[in-house]
Amino acid sequence: MCSSDLAPEPDLEYLMWQTLVGAWLIGPERLAEYLDKAMHEAKTRTSWTVRRPGYESAVLGLAGAVLGDPELTAGIASFTARIAPDARVNTLGAKLVQLTMPGVADVYQGCELTGLSLVDPDNRRPVDYQRRRRLLTALEAGPDHATGLDAEKLLVTSRALWLRRDHPDWFGGSYTPLAVEGPAAEHAVAFMRGGHAVTVVTRLPGGLRRRGGWADTAVALPELHWRDVFTGVRHAGLRPPLAELTRRFPVALLIPDRVWEMGQEYADGSHR
Repeated sequence: MCSSDLAPEPDLEYLMWQTLVGAWLIGPERLAEYLDKAMHEAKTRTSWTVRRPGYESAVLGLAGAVLGDPELTAGIASFTARIAPDARVNTLGAKLVQLTMPGVADVYQGCELTGLSLVDPDNRRPVDYQRRRRLLTALEAGPDHATGLDAEKLLVTSRALWLRRDHPDWFGGSYTPLAVEGPAAEHAVAFMRGGHAVTVVTRLPGGLRRRGGWADTAVALPELHWRDVFTGVRHAGLRPPLAELTRRFPVALLIPDRVWEMGQEYADGSHR
């Protein structure tokens, strides 16, 4: 056996640890399938056409040993729990930007909830549509029923898509960056589509937490009265504070209150 067969190369080992954290709680079969594909397609130590069984065995052996070690798995679980609040902010922010920015709002099946699938074959597992239907039904009672990241992501996804469906001209129209002003301005992204729909998301949540929050940071809006599609909360003022806009969720999708009052009741799920 060649000495290079004894351990994974550093890049692949780093990928393994990233995968364990990103897809936690992941079982040995899924992890082994992912690493098998990754190392063969990287073609650095082995490939689909020129196999090196010793190296492949060492890679999969390390993965199995990690998942079989209670102390290591407890450490991984503790780390993922510690970063979960920031992961929530990034998950909801990325989804809202993806659904409201210029371009096609493509939603991969199953990713209406938290998507922890890896590349094929992992992402070809059956989608639990019944669970999604139950969550959607619960969300009809209002945003307070969005408990847990899965339900929150489904709320953001469904309401943003309903708004796109009802106002395609807004999202096929203009894109206008909005100014965020104040000491924590770098921690927010805001833009308006079609002169009506305003996206506000939190970024770099760890840094925002360390600096003590939003303080008097605010976003500049072109109208006085707005309504958050996710919560139904009415916001007044040309510079609503970010602390107010993100009180319930770390993201907001605002429409003019005059539009809301015409019957666009998205927050309780009744406008479908």
